[in-house]
Amino acid sequence: MNDINESSHHTMSETESMQDPVLISNIAAEFIQGDETLSKLTPCVSMFGSSRINSQHRYYQTGMKISRLLSDAGYSVISGGGPGLMESFNRGAHSGKAMSIGLNIKLPREQEANQYQNLTLNFNYFFVRKVMFVKYASAYVVLPGGFGTLDELAEILTLMQTGKGRRIPIILVESAFWQGLLDWFRSAMIEQGTITSADLDLFTVIDDPEQVVSSILSYYEVGQK
Repeated sequence: MNDINESSHHTMSETESMQDPVLISNIAAEFIQGDETLSKLTPCVSMFGSSRINSQHRYYQTGMKISRLLSDAGYSVISGGGPGLMESFNRGAHSGKAMSIGLNIKLPREQEANQYQNLTLNFNYFFVRKVMFVKYASAYVVLPGGFGTLDELAEILTLMQTGKGRRIPIILVESAFWQGLLDWFRSAMIEQGTITSADLDLFTVIDDPEQVVSSILSYYEVGQK
C-alpha cells in the first residue's frame, strides 16, 4: 500500500510541477538529444520484450537471432537498453553490421544498461522515451513481456488506428504467448464493438526469425514499387 501511495504522490508531484520552467527545460533537452542523435541513424527497428527473461531462455535466443538478422540487413536496432530480452536485442545487433541502440530509463529499483550497446541514451521521462521508440522506427518487433511491453504495443497500435502515426509493420513473436490476448481481442473487444476486425490487420504474428526480417524487408520493397 505504501508503494501505491508513494507512486500516486510522485505522479501528482510531476503533474503539479509542469509549470516549473526547469522541468520543462529538462524535458525539452531530452527531446532534442534524442532527435539529434536518432535522426541520423535510420532505418531502425524498435524491439520490445521482458526484462525478466534470462539468457538461457528460448525467447532470449530468438530475440538475439532476429536482431542480428536485422542488423546485417542494415537496420539499427533500438531496445529499452536494460536486461533480459532487451539485452538479447542489443546483443544480436551488436554482433551485426548496424547500430545497437539502448534507450535507457532511470528507475529507482531496476534498469541497468546492458553492455551490448554502440549507442546509449538515458531518459528520465517515460513519455519522451516512448516518442523516440515510435518516431524513428521503421517497424516494431514485440516479443513476450509484461506491462511495459504491452504499453509500448498499445501506444503504436493506438497511433496507427487513429491515423496519428504512420503505418509500419508490427510483428508479434512467439504466437503461443500472445494467443490468449488475441483470443480476448476477438471474443471481448470485437464482440463488444470497442475495436473492429480490421484493427487486427494492424499487426501480424510471426515466429520464425528469418520470416520476421523478410516480412519487414518485403513491406518496404513493395512500398517502393
